[in-house]
Amino acid sequence: MRADGAAVVATIVDLTHDGVGVADVDGRKVFVADALPGERVEMVLRKRRRKLQEADLLRVLEPSPSRVLPGCEYFGRCGGCALQHLEHSAQVSFKQRVVAETLKRIGRVEPEEWLPAVVSEPWHYRRRARLGVKYVAGKGRVLVGFRERAGPYITDMRRCPVLKPPLDGLLDELAELIERTSLKERLPQIEAAVADDAVALVLRILAEPSAADVQAFLEFGARHDIDLYWQRGGPGTVVPLAGARPLRYRIPELELTYEFLPMDFVQVNAAINAELVKTAVNLAQVEATDRVLDLYCGLGNFSLPLARRAALLTGVEGDAGLIARAVRNAALNGIGNTRFVTADLMASDWPFYREPWDVVVLDPPRTGAEAPVAELHGSKPRRIVYVSCHPATLARDAQVLVERHGFKLRVARVFDMFPHTHHVESLALFTRD
Repeated sequence: MRADGAAVVATIVDLTHDGVGVADVDGRKVFVADALPGERVEMVLRKRRRKLQEADLLRVLEPSPSRVLPGCEYFGRCGGCALQHLEHSAQVSFKQRVVAETLKRIGRVEPEEWLPAVVSEPWHYRRRARLGVKYVAGKGRVLVGFRERAGPYITDMRRCPVLKPPLDGLLDELAELIERTSLKERLPQIEAAVADDAVALVLRILAEPSAADVQAFLEFGARHDIDLYWQRGGPGTVVPLAGARPLRYRIPELELTYEFLPMDFVQVNAAINAELVKTAVNLAQVEATDRVLDLYCGLGNFSLPLARRAALLTGVEGDAGLIARAVRNAALNGIGNTRFVTADLMASDWPFYREPWDVVVLDPPRTGAEAPVAELHGSKPRRIVYVSCHPATLARDAQVLVERHGFKLRVARVFDMFPHTHHVESLALFTRD
């Protein structure tokens, strides 16, 4: 292989699971961001890091038929997206291949059936975001946006086409507003939430705002119909600047309404979430006499529609605040056959594992559901619906369910929850019959 800094021409032979192109140069793998399989590219080798050889793309000599112009002028610098240069349907095919290969390679399992991938509009979909804020003395102004791809800095960006309106076009105005206040070097982060009927911004502040600051933010909120909150410490310190409306999302086909707080976890893509919930409900096949266990239940995203079909539903979640929202959401929707429990699901010795369950639903974080999966065999559920945001931990847990506990992986489905990123949501159905 040539020395670092040398220009090299090579063909891209694969994509990593993170969406980075892979070239073969003198028998060694070279990783090239923004390059696609089948392309012949010119690249410059970077300084080698441990066993990893990366390169910077100079130009594409022979483009892939799936290459498109990125829809955002900041693509390549902003770390929010990785796949805008790949046509959307090809992104979805790539993600389905990642899930299938990971299940086979790590879990040694394959589903009996793949349902068609679920997609939606790939722009202006993101209803939750954490934005970095930084006053940059060298530029003489405040930046608001996502972190840069190649470093810890905030991307110099004015808009973001994956954010839902009105947030998509407000980054520049937000930056200018913060720059005019006494908080311009004491406001490092903004949490944004777009509900069906309201928008909320949570401003993390490290100093007390002046009266003029408060007035400036209130005027911004009134101009754009946005409710603003201060956050002076942890999540429990979030308070509105003035009156704030409830945040709600609805799944009309299921006649359900959910309330949440601006810092709560909700799935970022409303359209895909609705399809995810409907698929989970359909595959669970809950009967009127069933006892259902919903682990990592959050604020009741899956719990409520499942409870309407069951005799009893128990939801378990580690965040007491989300459990409080689940209780409220059940009451809001007139659902009375639920109980919600706060429990650390990293631990294994919980009494609900010793109860009989007919159907179990799991929606764990990226770390997966290792402890619950190890314990669930004693409950003898006939169906397990596993919702995953990380293929590797899904595959690990699938192997346990199949090889140790005798389940069969019947169905899998990919949901394009995060268009233009390498992240993928998937769902798997396991049965004993």
